Amino acid sequence: MKPRHIKRWIVICWTIILILDLAACTRSESSEQRSLPQSVHFTEQPVGYNLNPDEPAWKFDTTPVDLNWFVGANWYGHTWGKSLTSKYVTEKTGVNITFEVPSGEASEQIALMMTSGKLPDLITIGSWESAIHKLWEGDQVYALNELAEQYDPYFFKVAGDGTLKWYRQEDGNTYGIPNDSYSPSLMQATGLTAANQTFLVRKDLYEAMGRPDLSTPDGFLNALQLLKDQYSVYKGQLISPFFAQGNVSYGMTEYLQNLLAIPHEKGGKFNDRMTDPDYITWLKTFRTAYERGLINVDFLVDSNAQVEEKTSNARYFMMIREWTSMAAINPVLAAGAYPNSYYIAVDGPQNSHGDSARLFPGNMDGWMVTMISKSTKNPERAIRFLTYLASEEGQRDVFLGKEGETWAMRNGKPQLTAEMIQLLDTDRERLEMEYGIMDTYWMLRNPAFVNQWRPEKAPSVKQMEAFANKQADMDSGIYKGIDPIGDSDIALSWSRISQNWEEVLPELITAKDEAAFDKIFENYLARRVNYGFNQVMEYRQAELEVRKAKMAE
Repeated sequence: MKPRHIKRWIVICWTIILILDLAACTRSESSEQRSLPQSVHFTEQPVGYNLNPDEPAWKFDTTPVDLNWFVGANWYGHTWGKSLTSKYVTEKTGVNITFEVPSGEASEQIALMMTSGKLPDLITIGSWESAIHKLWEGDQVYALNELAEQYDPYFFKVAGDGTLKWYRQEDGNTYGIPNDSYSPSLMQATGLTAANQTFLVRKDLYEAMGRPDLSTPDGFLNALQLLKDQYSVYKGQLISPFFAQGNVSYGMTEYLQNLLAIPHEKGGKFNDRMTDPDYITWLKTFRTAYERGLINVDFLVDSNAQVEEKTSNARYFMMIREWTSMAAINPVLAAGAYPNSYYIAVDGPQNSHGDSARLFPGNMDGWMVTMISKSTKNPERAIRFLTYLASEEGQRDVFLGKEGETWAMRNGKPQLTAEMIQLLDTDRERLEMEYGIMDTYWMLRNPAFVNQWRPEKAPSVKQMEAFANKQADMDSGIYKGIDPIGDSDIALSWSRISQNWEEVLPELITAKDEAAFDKIFENYLARRVNYGFNQVMEYRQAELEVRKAKMAE
């Protein structure tokens, strides 16, 4: 064959190959477009399985499957596959989990994952995190209601209609399921409010001082003066006068405002609690305490390690602190050399009317939210696993472990064995690492189930919990987390205002006199208007109306 004929033949062959390839691609794309409505690709149902809204679908397919689970808490250190509970759940469902945790901020790591296009199968992050809305709005996670309709309608029985409504977006879909979600009706029914904000004092020191009144500015300052004059060293330890959890952004702002029972709204309008006269009075009280040398700036600058060291040795006199962070420490202090050195909840700062605190209870937002990413190759197994975990059976398995090994039925109620209760009191780390029970795997924890299975709390813990429940404002959960988050202009405005407040409050407390305090505060109020505060208030009002409408459904 002549060279030019060979070249012509090669061209013809390549042309035919390209045509066939293009035809194949066209058929593939056409088929994919038909099988991917709304960007969702669903796999085939197991042979012999029919959707049944009255029976969980996970039972029909327990073949081994691996799922990666991102837990947006850099402090979370547990693994799957070593503890008794995780082995039991995998044996039962076929699902094996590999946990991932962020090395820094959860939202930042999620953003990097979104950029790479590689997200874990399951994602759990804080309900307040800006990444949540990025995932939803960026079409990165499945609508749970769509997956449930396709694969496991039993999900609707266990997820809770109230939760699905609360997290329903404008497109009618719900993309996440929260843990620790409380509705006002649940709180009324159980008497448990999940309120954990308390004003705590070291019991023996407080009683040695004659149980001073800490509810008024004068009483507060007098108690601090008495501490400085007579009790700065108590039972061989140097005492730090005061601690506020979360420093400026939490303890000295919304937490203190809740202690002062400052209303969130007035006449149906969202209230600017920062300018409330009682709040300003108490900020000035702290300024006076600093001027007199009764407090120092430790509570604003101490590291977590320093706080824990002081707490474990009962070196604080009083604290604005969540009682749950003391639940493990109080029994240890009560069993130590000074049995009355643990902390008790008392009335702390109050408003000028002497009203009791109005503490944040649990709320519908919950703590963290779990989603299923569109990167998963097993959406059907993922939704069925969430259904299992959200069910009473799954809650019992994950919280209590395996019947006969870590718990048994007594008087018709599941109860931990005596060995497990002892470990809970003496070696919680072993309890979690070896057995994986209680709050080890809390990602879908439902308080309506698990709280009834908890063992009786130690008296030093029950006192704090009861005090918080008594002062909980069960209707105020609707105001929690109402500020704008994300990358919107209004969210950036709020971020700028919040960051500036963290700089301003230490300046207020360390101001040389009251006139300087007033000037600093006045300048802050002017700056926040320039940053967009009026628009933030409009956002809060609109969000409040949306929330009220959802609660009314």
